[in-house]
Amino acid sequence: MKIEIVCVGKLKEKYLVQAIDEYSKRLSRYCKLNIIELTDEKTPDNASEKEELQIKDKEGDKILAQIKDTAYVITLDLGGKMVTSEGFAQMLANCGVQGNSHIVFVIGGSLGLSDKVLKRTNDSLSFSKMTFPHQLFRVMLVEQIYRGYRINNGEPYHK
Repeated sequence: MKIEIVCVGKLKEKYLVQAIDEYSKRLSRYCKLNIIELTDEKTPDNASEKEELQIKDKEGDKILAQIKDTAYVITLDLGGKMVTSEGFAQMLANCGVQGNSHIVFVIGGSLGLSDKVLKRTNDSLSFSKMTFPHQLFRVMLVEQIYRGYRINNGEPYHK
């Protein structure tokens, strides 16, 4: 299986980069993981609603340019459904069973995802009603992907 994470923003903190590297290494026995970092658009202080929509659209166009037509797209969005780790593992397994061998997870910028990206999604997830820093959330997603594979393979890790 090929898994891509398309995300707006760059990881700057060394400890987060190290965490991503560790989980990427662990995942290498289960899937091919590729993380695509896109530059975020600068949002001026006190931006109008129109300016924010324009920024989301620009970021959305960058995101969509990275997604192949055949990919199964899962957006990470506050409005998405919440699942348990077991439910997430089942989603990964179902993708494989249904012939979706290329999954793209999308993490938007600080303003969220554009309508164009949300229309392209096959599924939408929310990890919580809380808001997390995008950089930290990326680590959480990669860890959950790893956890999902461990669950699906009946291997110890998830308790």
